[in-house]
Amino acid sequence: MLTLTDNARLAVQDLATQANLPDEGGLRIAAAEGTPGDFDLALVTEAPPTDEVIALEGTHVFVEPVASTSLADLALDADATGQTTSFTLTPQDTVTP
Repeated sequence: MLTLTDNARLAVQDLATQANLPDEGGLRIAAAEGTPGDFDLALVTEAPPTDEVIALEGTHVFVEPVASTSLADLALDADATGQTTSFTLTPQDTVTP
């Protein structure tokens, strides 16, 4: 299962707060259509019923089933610089969650 670093958890939490998402909202990760190996990220108000839900200290990340398989051994990390937040995927054994 995809894991989150503390930086990613805080970044998702901040983005969800800025977007005024409800408590059950969060970041959704889905496989990009037509671009194997790429992913689309979106803030959503709730998880679609088939998504894997990662809930950590009030932060929610939803992973659609196709992406879940590809991301199973990875960790989501984030770097917030000014008004920009970038997310990266790293093997779980190289990141401290």
